[in-house]
Amino acid sequence: MSLQRILTDRIAATGPITLADYMSEALLHPTHGYYTTRDPLGVAGDFTTAPEISQMFGELIGLSLAQSWLDQGAPAAITLAELGPGRGTLMADILRATARVPGFHAALQIVLIEASPALRALQATTLQDQAPRWLDSVHDLPDQPLYLVANEFFDALPVHQYQRDGDRWRERMVGVEGDRLRMGLGPAMPQPALAHRLEDTQQDDIVEVCPSASPMIDTISTRIRDHGGAALVIDYGDWRSLGDTLQALKAHQTTDPLTDPGTADLTTHVDFEALTQAANCPFTRVTPQGVFLERLGITQRAQALAETLHDAPLEAHVAAHRRLTHPAEMGNLFKVLGLYPQGATPPPGLEP
Repeated sequence: MSLQRILTDRIAATGPITLADYMSEALLHPTHGYYTTRDPLGVAGDFTTAPEISQMFGELIGLSLAQSWLDQGAPAAITLAELGPGRGTLMADILRATARVPGFHAALQIVLIEASPALRALQATTLQDQAPRWLDSVHDLPDQPLYLVANEFFDALPVHQYQRDGDRWRERMVGVEGDRLRMGLGPAMPQPALAHRLEDTQQDDIVEVCPSASPMIDTISTRIRDHGGAALVIDYGDWRSLGDTLQALKAHQTTDPLTDPGTADLTTHVDFEALTQAANCPFTRVTPQGVFLERLGITQRAQALAETLHDAPLEAHVAAHRRLTHPAEMGNLFKVLGLYPQGATPPPGLEP
């Protein structure tokens, strides 16, 4: 039975479900979920992330985290963690770039937070010489200094959508029309958690709320506050949520998010303001990815790599640099947020 049929039967029996419930089922259903059944990355997949575009991305992130480790006195035992590590490409690039930082590799234990069995298998192959440890949740992270990266992780967490109706809100729900899934609206109700959004929204405006993001940031920032470390959150989004940003990607093309659930990647824009509100340690300004990478020296690194390239490989390399940094591509759409301990300096590339 398809996931579409499972969901339509469920809705017919018990009523419409929230968008968050729909996203959870479409992405993580044990046998039909998008992430649990496939490798979604690359040309043959449905989307491409920054680490798959160029090694420079992971190299510079690795050096930023390693410099934070040095700035904090090079603690002897640390956790180097990644949320949603994809194929393991980013972690592999981080480790290669930091191999010559004295003592860094000897101090670290690699931890990967990954829900997908298919992707865990790919990560094990990519990092077979590194002995990573997999955990199901950030809440299981060890109580020691934490150096963490989350690239395109928070955008895939399920969200609730609320549409303003006067001084109340109607939740957008997934229901059934005929044999197809359709969006509808629940009853108008007060939403105390959105009281502050009455100041900057108008009638029928949509606000997205991600209930699982804040507890994760709370846990990560508490580890950093209590034990030291640094975290880099890199994702597309903006300071505050506004509008319907739900999108589905299939074969690198947008598609209807409610058609054939489990066969397309579902994401929404990250609300960086909400992330900072959950932080229990200092955080940096939210910085465009292009600015962050340029501060870390991506152009100089690109020029050095280009010296050995010619023809098509050189053209691809130049295009990759542009895609990561140019404002018209990923440079402005993607943002970077850093977390760090009280009294420490922010991760290189970011400002307090």
